[in-house]
Amino acid sequence: MKPKRIALGVLAALVVAGAAGWFSLDKETRGLLATLPTNSDVLFWSEPQRDAAFRALDRLPFIAKAHVVPAGGTPLPLPPGPPLALAVDIDAYMAGQRSAALLIVHDGKLRLERYGLGFDAQGRWTSFSVAKSITSTLVGAAVEDGHIRSLDDKVSDYIPEFKGSAYEQVSLRHLLTMTSGVGWNEDYSNPDSDVAKFNNHQPEEGVDSLVSYLRRLPRVAPPGTRWNYSTGETNLVGQVLAAAIRKPLAQYLSEKIWVPAGMEQQATWLLSRSGQEISGCCIQAATRDFARFGVFILNGARGPDGRSIVPDGWLAEATTERVGIGRPERGYGFQWWTYSDGTFAARGIFGQGIFIDPGRKLVIASNADWGGGARDPQASDAREAFYRAVQKAIDDEAAGKPAGG
Repeated sequence: MKPKRIALGVLAALVVAGAAGWFSLDKETRGLLATLPTNSDVLFWSEPQRDAAFRALDRLPFIAKAHVVPAGGTPLPLPPGPPLALAVDIDAYMAGQRSAALLIVHDGKLRLERYGLGFDAQGRWTSFSVAKSITSTLVGAAVEDGHIRSLDDKVSDYIPEFKGSAYEQVSLRHLLTMTSGVGWNEDYSNPDSDVAKFNNHQPEEGVDSLVSYLRRLPRVAPPGTRWNYSTGETNLVGQVLAAAIRKPLAQYLSEKIWVPAGMEQQATWLLSRSGQEISGCCIQAATRDFARFGVFILNGARGPDGRSIVPDGWLAEATTERVGIGRPERGYGFQWWTYSDGTFAARGIFGQGIFIDPGRKLVIASNADWGGGARDPQASDAREAFYRAVQKAIDDEAAGKPAGG
């Protein structure tokens, strides 16, 4: 679709919404409209469309509505520390990543904070699947609060519409580890994959669209025996969580993480067509607050009162390998990507990430719009190498060695 046609489509949507819809948008957002897409197929937007949209999804109600996640009144300080002596050309690295933001927090201090693509510390960038790790943490909170009895509870205990489907005997633990054994295709380049099609599924009358789509999928392996990455299943985790806590996920996120973790800005959480937070995706937040989430996890998910929001042992289990993913020294926990050295990460397509190294008291938060596509292998490998370079710089600093020594 050409830019002029895109702009006309957006303007038509605003005309339908009324003049108030246009004037309720800020100047920056109105300026972006000429390049913004008018459909929800993010996987097939152009690079300029993504650059514009990833910072503005929650300000464009004709693309998706959102719930606000309020912050508290006392932000967690991120005091500046001395610049980290990295043996890396940061400008070149950020250009290769098409970075919108890159932050390094070490031992509670901000050692690096850089922005690109016209983004800054006041903006909110979308999380994509980084939200999966946040949703997982909320499940831990629901277990601690007694809303969820056990991770071995069946999905159908909370959502009876799954009885008689391949999900009837699937547990919440299977969903968190993506080992349901139910068929799902997460190929981001294929418009006929499940991940591309399920948002546009037309459900049976009176049935939630996600439930309607998932309960028709076939079983391909016994539960617990096969890992298969599925955004649909994290969205289902959110459905189970919402049924258990009986309140909007955005409200629970504010109560359990955004306020106790000391976030600086409110966040937003995009909604599905049925009005449910899309729990496998799409929390819009400042990159500093994504970094604060990493610090919160690093510190045991403890609030100002020193109490953890999750049960004893939850984080140790959630952030270490529960299932192999077919790659040496890599695994998957409860919606966290794990490494054999005890580090772990939240990841989202197009370069969103939070890397956490407990041993080094290190958090690296990044937002980006990878130029090579949703999974961009070259950019992904470069990011892994950057993580290692940061770790080495911290080790060299502790040993009193010069950068790269």
